[in-house]
Amino acid sequence: ELFIKNGYNIELLTTEGQDVVDTGLKYVHNDTCYPALLTIGQLIHALESGKYDLNKTALMITQTGGGCRASNYIHLLRKALVKAGMGYIPVISLNMSGLEKNSGFKLTLKILKEAVAILAYGDMLMLLSNQVRPYEINKGDSDNMVDKWLSIIISQMKQNIADKFEQMGKNFKEISKDFATIETQKRDIVKVGVVGEVYAKFSPLANNNLEKFLHEQDCEVMLPSLMGFMIFKVDNRLEDIKLYGGSKIKAKVVDFLIRYLTKIEKVFIEAISLPSKFKVPSPYKHVKALAEGVISYGSKMGEGWFLTAEMLELIEQGYENIVCCQPFGCLPNHIVGKGMIRKIKERNPRSNIVPIDYDPGATKVNQENRIKLMLA
Repeated sequence: ELFIKNGYNIELLTTEGQDVVDTGLKYVHNDTCYPALLTIGQLIHALESGKYDLNKTALMITQTGGGCRASNYIHLLRKALVKAGMGYIPVISLNMSGLEKNSGFKLTLKILKEAVAILAYGDMLMLLSNQVRPYEINKGDSDNMVDKWLSIIISQMKQNIADKFEQMGKNFKEISKDFATIETQKRDIVKVGVVGEVYAKFSPLANNNLEKFLHEQDCEVMLPSLMGFMIFKVDNRLEDIKLYGGSKIKAKVVDFLIRYLTKIEKVFIEAISLPSKFKVPSPYKHVKALAEGVISYGSKMGEGWFLTAEMLELIEQGYENIVCCQPFGCLPNHIVGKGMIRKIKERNPRSNIVPIDYDPGATKVNQENRIKLMLA
C-alpha cells in the first residue's frame, strides 16, 4: 500500500510451498544460504506462473550493504534470471546504502518515514495479538482486532497522516486500549520466544509456519520486534565510525536516525504499558546492556550480538523456552545463536533453547518433533 500510494504498482509475494523451494534449488547453487534460495526461488516462481506480463514487470529486492550474503542476493538473482532466459527483466535494489540507483525508482525521505511508521504499527499488532490470542475467550477476537487496525492504518496512510508523530502516539494508545478490552482468561501455558536470522525468524515460508505451529501447540509466542533490529543496524554504523573513523556528516545523520527511532520506541513502549495488562518490551538500550560481558559488540555480522541479547531479554521477560531459527549457510547466525547457547545456559540455568535448522533438505516433521521435545 505504501509504494502503491507513492506511484509504484507493487505486489508483495506471499507464495509458499515446495514449488518455491524447488525453483530456488534449480537456479541458485545449493551451498548458498537458505534465505537467498527462497527469495530468488519465490521471485522466479512468480515470473514462471504466467500471471505477469514479463515485458512490463520488474523485480525488487532489499540489499543491506553489510558483510552478509543479503548484499549479494541481487547479483545471484540477476544471474538466475539469465539462466532462466529472463535476463531482460530489471532488478531494483531497495537499499539505504547508496549501493545501486535505478532510473525507475527512488527511495525518498517521505517513503522511508512512512516505512518506519508501518514497521512500528506491525510490531505493535504482532506483539499484542500474540499476548492475547492464547487466552481469548471468544476465538478470533485478536485476529479481528488486527484486521480492524490494519484497515484504519491503511486509510490514514492514504490521507498522509499515519506517519505523523502525534498520530502515531495516538494510534499506539488506542491499539493498546482496544486489545486490553478483549475478554481473556489467564491460563498456565508454555511461553516460547523465537529468535534467529531475521528472514527465518519472521517469514512463514522460511520457518515452515513456526508461529502457527506453536499456537497449535497451545503456546504463548513472543517474537521480539523488528524495530529493535532496525535500531541495531543503524547503531552499528555509529559503532563503525567510533572505532574506525568516518565522515562527521554521516555520524550526525546516523545519530539523528537513532534518536528518531528511539523516540518512536519510547512512545511505543509507553502505550503498551498503559493498560498494565501486557508484557512490555525492553528498550533497545537495555537489550544492548544485557549483552555486555557475554558477547562483544564487535560481533555484528548478520544479526550479531543483538541475537544473543534478544535471547537474554526473552529469558528476563519469562520466555525461557526459545526456538532459535538457523537457516543453512548463515555462518554468523550459527555463532551468535547456537554458539552462544552454552554461555547463556551457564548464566541462566533454567533457559531451554533449541536451535532448529532450516534448509531445503530438512523435513518439517523432524523440525516439529524437535520443538515438541523442547516443549516437553
